[in-house]
Amino acid sequence: MPVPELSGPSRRTVLCGLAAALLAPGALISACGPSAPTGAGKPGTGAPPAPGGALAALADIPVGKGAVVTGPNGPLLLVRASETEVKAFNAACPHAGTPVDAPVNGVVTCSNHGSQFDAKTGAKRKGPAETGLTPVPVKVADGQVLAA
Repeated sequence: MPVPELSGPSRRTVLCGLAAALLAPGALISACGPSAPTGAGKPGTGAPPAPGGALAALADIPVGKGAVVTGPNGPLLLVRASETEVKAFNAACPHAGTPVDAPVNGVVTCSNHGSQFDAKTGAKRKGPAETGLTPVPVKVADGQVLAA
């Protein structure tokens, strides 16, 4: 009994078309990104500052409040302890690495599992985190909070 011939695209044609359809969106998406890093070390650009670079303007952080900013090695929590003093902590919760929120009423909270930390010292107030926030050295000069 003769085998009937099949008409239509070959297996190779179908596989090549499928591969092209799967790879093309990735190439288009990557083409939408920046062609070169921009603004490295400049506050507000999203690029991490170099060590010694400005993290934030002192005037942007009211006394007793804080802000999460991009530091040279990742997100930092800056807390303004007084008119001239700023404390900085690694913004990753020591429990699961989730970024913590800016302080409210002197308490820093991780919204992921509810760990709480003292805003001025970073000490653990409530778990599940087993340790406090990791301090990071910063300094204040010319109205800027600088990575030390």
